[in-house]
Parts: sequence; C-alpha cells; structure tokens
Amino acid sequence: MAHPEVPLSGRTALVTGGSRGIGLAIARSLVDRGARVVLTARKEEALAAAVAELGGPEVAVAVPGHAGDAEHRSTAVRTAVETFGSLDMLVGNVGVNPVYGPLMDLDLDAFRKIIDTNVVSTLGLVQQAWRAWMAEHGGSVLIVASVAGLRSSEGIAAYGVSKAALINLTTQLAVELGPKVRVNAVAPAVVKTRFAEALYEGREDEVAAQYPVGRLGVPEDVGEAAAFLLGEGAGWITGQTLVLDGGALSRGRS
Repeated sequence: MAHPEVPLSGRTALVTGGSRGIGLAIARSLVDRGARVVLTARKEEALAAAVAELGGPEVAVAVPGHAGDAEHRSTAVRTAVETFGSLDMLVGNVGVNPVYGPLMDLDLDAFRKIIDTNVVSTLGLVQQAWRAWMAEHGGSVLIVASVAGLRSSEGIAAYGVSKAALINLTTQLAVELGPKVRVNAVAPAVVKTRFAEALYEGREDEVAAQYPVGRLGVPEDVGEAAAFLLGEGAGWITGQTLVLDGGALSRGRS
C-alpha cells in the first residue's frame, strides 16, 4: 500500500503525448506523488528533455513513436511492465487537429485521421494495457477529452466530434472494465499550450474574459485533476468526465 505522503508510490503510469503540455503536466503530478512514468510521443528529443525534467530514468522512461501504430503501443505497454514491474495507470492524452473550418468543407481523409488518432488509437491502447496487466491486476484509466466534445465548437468541429466519442468511450469502458479498472475523463477548455495557441494567441485577455475565473487554464490545472482521478481518493468514481473549464460552460454561450 502506498505511503500517505506519496500516495502513488510503487505505481507505474503510461502517459501518451507526454513530452510537453498537458501530458507532461500529468506526468509531473504523478511523479510528484511517487509514481514512475513511461512517456510516449513522436519526437525523441522532446521526450528526452521531458524525462530529464521529471528526474531521469529512475522515475521516467520514454518510448518514441506514433500513437496510431499498434506495435508502438504494444512496446510502450511492455516497457512499463518490464522496466517498472507494473502498469497501474494509463493516460490517453494523444490528440491531433490538423484542420480548421466548417464540416461541409472538411476533407474526409483528414477526418479519418483525426478519428483514428484520437479515438481508435486510444481504444487500442486500453485494450493492450488490459491484456498485458490490468485484467489481472486492476488499475485506473484517464482519457483526455475536451469541452469541444460537449458543445459545438466553431472551426474545430471535427476535433470536437472525436472528443465527444472519447467521452462516450469513457462511459462504455467504465462499465466493461469494472470493477477491476476505473475509467474517467477530463474535458479541459482552452489551456495554455503550444497545441492550443491558435485559440488565444494575440488575444489572451479577450479569451480569458469569457471564463468566470478570469484566466485560461494552464497544464498544471489538468495535471492535478488527473492525479486525483487516477488515485485511490477517487476510488468510487468511474465513468465520469470532469469538466475543467474555469466555469465557461456554466456561463453558456452568448
């Protein structure tokens, strides 16, 4: 059992999209609570920097590759079990949004890429983690969705559709994998990351004014919520999507 001062001591997490932004912040929150992490992302140099930032190979290792590659996902899962001896927590944080504009102008091949990367690869990763460790030993899963999956989102509708699918996937998996594994999601609004820069760059004050808390999110906001949902303190929570939006949905749309 984990020591109360380091509640995730002895546990291992696999965090996809973990080289920067929200994924790295989640990994940091888990390491700060005593966990070891396996990070995945496409760029090897960025992953190496993230591992160093987290404390080096005793607490973090990297597996570069593309989320859509089943062999890469399998390698990441195997690395967690072989390096640290378990795979107790899984964070699906991979997300792409290569297009902007109305659905009527959307290239369907681009839409297939969004769905395949954001949704299909997430399910594939959970399947592999389940078979390799969690079916026998249990665990917890966190899926990073978005408020774009809860309402219409001008310009990023295809991305929103994929995130809506992840929110429903969360509820489906919670039922299928319980009681062995808990599955929850977070749905952030605009968080200050490189991925979201186009949504606020040059007009941050204007965008932040739409949020009752008066600011945009930062990656650490998501990291703290993720650590809670993955840990024992959330032991009676599954199938839920926690909205992290600074109150924006409470205000509604003007």
